[in-house]
Amino acid sequence: MIKLAVRDFSASFLPENRNGKTAVSLKNVTLDVRSNEILSIIGPSRSGKTTLLRSINRLNDLHSNFSSSGDIAIDEKSIFTPETDVTQLRRRAGLVFARPVALPKSIFENIVYGPRIKGVTDRDELSALVEESLKSSYLWEEVKNRLGDSALSLSGGQQQRLCIARIIALRPEIIMLDEPTSALDPVSTSKIEDTLVELKSKYTIILVTNNTKQAARIGDSSAFFLMGSLIESGRTGSMFTNPRDKRTEDYITGRFG
Repeated sequence: MIKLAVRDFSASFLPENRNGKTAVSLKNVTLDVRSNEILSIIGPSRSGKTTLLRSINRLNDLHSNFSSSGDIAIDEKSIFTPETDVTQLRRRAGLVFARPVALPKSIFENIVYGPRIKGVTDRDELSALVEESLKSSYLWEEVKNRLGDSALSLSGGQQQRLCIARIIALRPEIIMLDEPTSALDPVSTSKIEDTLVELKSKYTIILVTNNTKQAARIGDSSAFFLMGSLIESGRTGSMFTNPRDKRTEDYITGRFG
């Protein structure tokens, strides 16, 4: 089943002064993301990968010079309709950034921060939510005896899994990750990858990565972007062993990027 559909979507950032040039980030992108799968998005820097993620939960709307056309739909409903609750949309499609952004609070308070804003106040409910979220992100066994410790005391890899747990606590449908392991060591990277593979049974996952080996390891489907255009997409095994476009082959084999 298609969870998210991008249709003829273009995005650009208008110049801030009369002499500037419009920065086109995405050009007529059409892409399907299936439910309960990992879509790996690859491509060199400035290919529009992050712009796509930030368009899906409308974070780009925070920029006054942002402009877009086309459509993005979740469960066949456009995210651009006037009745769309953008706050709710950002809960449905949570975004994990490249570098962990742990709040300067305890591990427990990091997890319950979002639910409390939503109005959850019952201590037992919050405690159960913390345990469930940390178990889902495979961090519970490592921190269950120190939930009152500062989240900043965790390692980089643990903080990144904490950020995933924080999103899970908001009951998302889609988890988007923007190069979540780029600053991590191989052991932490492996733990994040294992976590994502387990999470796809409950969530739809979109992973932006500059690591083509990572995309090949865990992506059920993959999409290759270049200079704002979607060059090729399809099942990961087929795309990595028999790419249809020469540019895809050149990027995967390291000839550029």
